[in-house]
Amino acid sequence: MMLSFPALTQANDRKQLFDKDWKFYLGVAEDAKKVEFDDKHWRSLDLPHDWSIEPIKNQVPGKTIGPFSKESPGGAATGQTLGGEGWYRKTFTIAPTDARKRHELYFEGIYNQSEIWINGRKAWENMYGYSTFRFDITPYCNAPGKKNVIAIKVVNKGKNSRWYAGSGIYRHVYMIKTGHSYLDDWLSSIQTTSILNNKARLNISTTVIQAKSDKELTVDAELISPAGKLVGKEHKPVPYAANDTTAMAFDFTVTSPELWNVTTPSLYTLKLTLTNKNGVQDIVSLPFGIRTIAYSVDKGFQINGQSLDLKGGCIHHDNGMLGAAAYDRAEERKIELLKANGFIAVRSHNPMSESFMKACDRLGMLVINEAFDQWEKKKNPDDYHQYFKEWSARDIRSLVLRDRNKPSVIMWSIGNEIYERLTDRGVEIAAYLRKEVLRYDTTRAITAGVNNQWDKERKNRVPIDNAFLSLDVAGYNYMWPLYERDHARFPNRIMMGTESVATEAVSNWNKVEKLPYVIGDFIWTAMDYLGESGLGSSIEVDPSENLHFFQDWPWYNAWCGDIDLLGIKKPQSYYRDIVWKRRNITMGVELPAQPGKIRKVSFWGWPEETLAWDFPDHIDKKVSVNVYSRAPKIKLFLNGKFLAEQKTDSIYKATFTVPYQPGKLKAVEDINGVAGDSIFLATPGAKRKLRLSADRKELLANGQSLSYVLIELVDENGNVVMDSDRKVNISLSGKSGKIIASGNAAPNDMESFNSLQPKLFNGRAIVVLKSGYKKGSISLKVESKGINASSLRISVN
Repeated sequence: MMLSFPALTQANDRKQLFDKDWKFYLGVAEDAKKVEFDDKHWRSLDLPHDWSIEPIKNQVPGKTIGPFSKESPGGAATGQTLGGEGWYRKTFTIAPTDARKRHELYFEGIYNQSEIWINGRKAWENMYGYSTFRFDITPYCNAPGKKNVIAIKVVNKGKNSRWYAGSGIYRHVYMIKTGHSYLDDWLSSIQTTSILNNKARLNISTTVIQAKSDKELTVDAELISPAGKLVGKEHKPVPYAANDTTAMAFDFTVTSPELWNVTTPSLYTLKLTLTNKNGVQDIVSLPFGIRTIAYSVDKGFQINGQSLDLKGGCIHHDNGMLGAAAYDRAEERKIELLKANGFIAVRSHNPMSESFMKACDRLGMLVINEAFDQWEKKKNPDDYHQYFKEWSARDIRSLVLRDRNKPSVIMWSIGNEIYERLTDRGVEIAAYLRKEVLRYDTTRAITAGVNNQWDKERKNRVPIDNAFLSLDVAGYNYMWPLYERDHARFPNRIMMGTESVATEAVSNWNKVEKLPYVIGDFIWTAMDYLGESGLGSSIEVDPSENLHFFQDWPWYNAWCGDIDLLGIKKPQSYYRDIVWKRRNITMGVELPAQPGKIRKVSFWGWPEETLAWDFPDHIDKKVSVNVYSRAPKIKLFLNGKFLAEQKTDSIYKATFTVPYQPGKLKAVEDINGVAGDSIFLATPGAKRKLRLSADRKELLANGQSLSYVLIELVDENGNVVMDSDRKVNISLSGKSGKIIASGNAAPNDMESFNSLQPKLFNGRAIVVLKSGYKKGSISLKVESKGINASSLRISVN
């Protein structure tokens, strides 16, 4: 008897967002896996969801503030937050029209260990909190029209991370529907094999999974240009496969291709359609870019035959006050901010969300796609080392297959600062991981972030060559002085700075510009992130006091980024603009220390500078002014009066000691006696008002759209007043959306974190609004004592 399967007619019917209407309970609930369990008293929510960022239910003065607890197992490493155990449940019904379709659940990521039951039967488990996974739920589902119950247990226990990880189903979930014969999108590949004479050769492969009796299948492969035009098409019958799996290949030539790069990230689409005599069974649409990449010691990194120095930044996966929740707009905004500040490449210690990767493709951000922060040796008692032997091959597979068609990915990284990197066992593991990556993709280089190692007396470096044996590109963490020495020893070694610090930006970037075999540099970090609290601190201490690696309570933010939690440029980012030749001059004023104190800066930190000329308590007292420029000399003026001139040093810095007087401080470049660019800082005027600026004033009524509203205290001229004490009150009216985050960028102001009465920090705070499912509008109102309230209206359509 020939089975008859209904037709699928639309590509967007295949993969549907499954985030809406989940039930959640924080705590142990083992009976929740049972179908008959009563969850009516559980909280209702939509995904993505991160419970570690939510206020702790029972606040204890002196022990808890919002989501922060002094009993946090991770302490400063995870930003004083809690994990625990959580349960999610959701019901769904298969429609009669989907009666004979195959159903698959697709999870972008659950932190951390998860177990999944469908209708009371255990269907899956996953151990790595950053890994995307998917599985067929068809055998577990009830007949169409009958209720199905999904129950998910999530455990984030003990100390298992070196940074804030979040907890729960913090990324999207999708339901994938296909015919029982279908196309495997992860086993579909698009490779640009050459670009010559204005023609691009593409090699395309896909895998068809055949139902046992379905012998009359065909595949149509269509190439669609960035403008939506059909530029290639091929039709092929599917050879019958006794093992139910058939690999198919297509070759296309695209004339006058629009090439993908960091400035014009042109995306084509491959549309694959699987058909049998009953009609369309599956449609897969895969965005991709036409581009080539190459690496060499004489030409560095090349994209489309053009050498390109990697202006890179390391990042973590959290979204500030949203925690780990990976909303599409939050991930997209992150890349927009990085691009706006000169970055063209990013590196993370773990696989990022699919939303993040798609944003990199659309916006032209290169990615070093990193798999692990530990292998078999633990960095924390409860981390991934427990699962590495059993799960690492599966997790490499999911990472590479998910992302190998993304043009933004230029390297796979197999690890970061791995403890066993120099041992014989570490060499074996690196070779094994390399082999696993190459099993699925041979078009990209393999790298890792390798740090220095010292002998037991911490006097002499231990040779680290073993760590590079399986790498195509050697990643050097904080070791720029070794580049030339190692090149003399290994002239074919391609290198890059996988981590560096802001105060050494010039030293690192000079090597990139000078040495072709050093292909780029990645600052730690491009953006502030939660956890590793106070890693980049610059604080007042007694002269004899040491600065600790981390800062304890109430610090929760690493504070080492170029960009703060609100998305605002910090002084070190303006300095990087000088290093990267994006601007000619910038200036910052070091915050004066209290009497008897000095300011000490951590290795990852930056001097505590302000971009303000406003020190009313320091009239006629001396302050330090730092001017950054590549010009040989700088002249400084106060209120039109010449004060002094200084030569810039080897790191493009000139420091002046100036008695403070209010007014206008101006720095001017002196280039062989000719005035160049200038910059000024002005004391703010007496009047104050609140200014609200939304990055989106229109949202979609889809329960997912976000608007980031910046709150600024400004004077009558629109200049931001760097006030860090004033409180604001935030309120929202309207039923078409809600506030999901608010607060300031301070690394140690726990009380303002996600508060509706935050203090301003450096004159700013932020509110994040999320749309609901009802069309209409919402009105945001911000008030502060002694200042007129400010309002903003957002449409939800």
